[in-house]
Amino acid sequence: MQHIAWRVSSFSAPNNDCVEIGHTREQTLVRDTKNRAGGRLILDGRTFTTFVRSVKAG
Repeated sequence: MQHIAWRVSSFSAPNNDCVEIGHTREQTLVRDTKNRAGGRLILDGRTFTTFVRSVKAG
């Protein structure tokens, strides 16, 4: 498995209770900052864009 550089959401500070995003060539991964060893969402680019738009819309 390739190394994934995770980025923490800027909205998680100071408690670090939000999500982290990681990217591969074909996928975007999403995980919980408080349970990094837990499950991950694995999304293709189109699905991730739809996901973000839906979250922003409420």
